[in-house]
Amino acid sequence: MAKYETMLITSSALDEEASAALVGKFKSLIEANGTIDSVDDWGKKRLAYPINDENDGIYTLIKFTSGPDFPAELDRIYKITDGVLRSIIIAEEVK
Repeated sequence: MAKYETMLITSSALDEEASAALVGKFKSLIEANGTIDSVDDWGKKRLAYPINDENDGIYTLIKFTSGPDFPAELDRIYKITDGVLRSIIIAEEVK
């Protein structure tokens, strides 16, 4: 098991319930394949540049522990999900 963190930027065009449901979907997916260490909702922030004609996004940082094969599957699901503007998954450095 390795530690990872993922930053997810969802569309600000979604209402609060839809955004929470989308993040909840990813939380349950991560819990099914590992354990969530922490969830940090950063809220609505201005993007550095427009993405899909949107200037704002809702940022969520999730730290989790899972097997080494799961992050690739999570990234694939991020890419095919409507409402996800950008995402990144990073393996935390082992000290």
